[in-house]
Amino acid sequence: MEVAAIFLPLIGFLIAGCLGRVIGHRASMAVTVASVCAAAILSIWLFVDVALGGETRTITLFTWIESGDFAVDWALRFDTLTAVMLIVVNGVSAMVHIYSIGYMSHDPHRARFFAYLSLFTFMMLMLVTADNLVQMFFGWEGVGLASYLLIGFWYEKKSANDASIKAFVVNRVGDFGFLLGIFAIFVIFGSVEFDTVFEAAPAMADATFNFLGYEVPALNTACLLLFVGAMGKSAQLGLHTWLPDAMEGPTPVSALIHAATMVTAGVFMIARLSPVFEYAPTALMVVTIVGATTAFVAATIGLTQTDIKRVIAYSTMSQLGYMFFALGVSAYEAAIFHLMTHAFFKALLFLGSGSVIHAMSDEQDMRKMGGIWRMIPVTYAMMWIGSLALAGVGVYGVFGFAGFYSKDIILESAFADHSWFGSYAFWLGTIAALLTAFYSWRLLLMTFHGQPRADEKTMAHVHESPWVMLGPLVVLAIGAVFAGYVGYDAFVHHGREAFWGDSILVLEANDTIEAAHHVPFWVKILPVVMGLIGIGLAYLFYMGRPYLPGLTATVFRPLYNLSFRKWYFDEIYDFFVVRFSMWLGRGLWKSGDVAIIDGVGPDGIARVTRDIARRTSALQTGYLYHYAFAMLIGVVALVSWYLYSVRG
Repeated sequence: MEVAAIFLPLIGFLIAGCLGRVIGHRASMAVTVASVCAAAILSIWLFVDVALGGETRTITLFTWIESGDFAVDWALRFDTLTAVMLIVVNGVSAMVHIYSIGYMSHDPHRARFFAYLSLFTFMMLMLVTADNLVQMFFGWEGVGLASYLLIGFWYEKKSANDASIKAFVVNRVGDFGFLLGIFAIFVIFGSVEFDTVFEAAPAMADATFNFLGYEVPALNTACLLLFVGAMGKSAQLGLHTWLPDAMEGPTPVSALIHAATMVTAGVFMIARLSPVFEYAPTALMVVTIVGATTAFVAATIGLTQTDIKRVIAYSTMSQLGYMFFALGVSAYEAAIFHLMTHAFFKALLFLGSGSVIHAMSDEQDMRKMGGIWRMIPVTYAMMWIGSLALAGVGVYGVFGFAGFYSKDIILESAFADHSWFGSYAFWLGTIAALLTAFYSWRLLLMTFHGQPRADEKTMAHVHESPWVMLGPLVVLAIGAVFAGYVGYDAFVHHGREAFWGDSILVLEANDTIEAAHHVPFWVKILPVVMGLIGIGLAYLFYMGRPYLPGLTATVFRPLYNLSFRKWYFDEIYDFFVVRFSMWLGRGLWKSGDVAIIDGVGPDGIARVTRDIARRTSALQTGYLYHYAFAMLIGVVALVSWYLYSVRG
């Protein structure tokens, strides 16, 4: 059963990918959807057995690598952390597969698309069930490959090709750091097996090693290198520029990759390695600062974007920032709790935006929408639920949407850390909560309310999506409403020790979640108040006083440009990295490859050979007296050589 929950998506991929042209689109969709849905059902059984029943286990399949004393098994690790991730990955993937039946119904390459979706799902499952760092890296690179294929699925579009290449290249930067981190772990512990590393970590807390000619703290250095990998995969500030461009892929891809799975790989990796990170305080501080800064910067960018999918993409980046600064203050359980709740409401928002795009004849610009809420009431209601969960709306002691529970415990944990970087994260996260509520309701109001801004032809064709698309939205909406309420006690309250068991380690001195339950009341209520203020401001700007957005953009033009141009990261990278790389590459191509390697090597030899052949061919004139003269010269030369030899 455990193996089936992991390998069923691979079987679906192989059938649809290898036999798609033979069995056709319908059969390809059927086999991939059935395999992933079956894996999702098995994941529920595993969650009950492993997370709730405490039956943790590791299943060794075979010895994967064996070289001298170095051996790596291919094993599947099932503990509470894995069980939660299986629910998220297989559950959201199943909803995306079903939704895609309707969304991709007119695409001529549906079999290939569903094969890629199943491949991505399998690679993510490989990542979350890994029992060692090498196996995790296999899944890590696998999701990178699958995301490249999915983002560039519509390869006829130059923008899709560029986005897929950008995602691939930026992630390679992070993956290089991840590789160095794995090497460092092996140098320190002599193993890449999780259990071996975790048992030895306390003894290595004060160890040092030589890195780049300096004697540095071993665990801090290794964890910082691993964090670089997490930054790339989870789009943290500096290695985030691929995420918004990845919206060029089909909307189901955005929901699968950028809501619940690939971008959360970095969060999962650090939570899995909590027994090592707990002894690397400098690394945790860096994680906190980067995460908090990411949450704030991404929220400011989301304020001014006009593409409905890009607004949600920057929202994803911001929420990932929350997860990372939760990890940084040792609130690993809170980070995974938010990962789980975020998967429901963010997948709901992405798929809901896809329903809007479907209704608006593929229009994604919110400035060309408006006035459609009565025409697509189910989609409208689903987007409301997703936005309420994202904004963290709720009432203490009564009920709240999913984000209300998970986001607030993160902010409370940051405050309870009582460190300067914890306070930095708390205040930036609180401001980001206000901005999140504002841009969420800006999206709702611009998309559904006000006067219609689309042309008459588009408005005439606005229609509700089929139930094969709306059904997954309803399932995700249930999670967005109840996941936080249902999971709060087990994930971050009284039941957390029994629930998490040994899958996450937190040192007693770093237990910020326990301290979070004793923070002042104003700390608990502040994020909710900020969220309500953000919603009120959005109504004022886009319903009550519609002239205010334009006026604000004019008065605060530099700040508006900073947000609209995404803090100029793309321009900075283009100037300092892309242009230099292009110049260097062109120079190596023209001067190195063409002039030296080809010029002296294959092209040079070919040129000399052609020149000799051309000169030799000039002797072949076809005149008899030329050949006789040549023969005479040959005879003279031969006689001369003979006489010279005899005399010698």
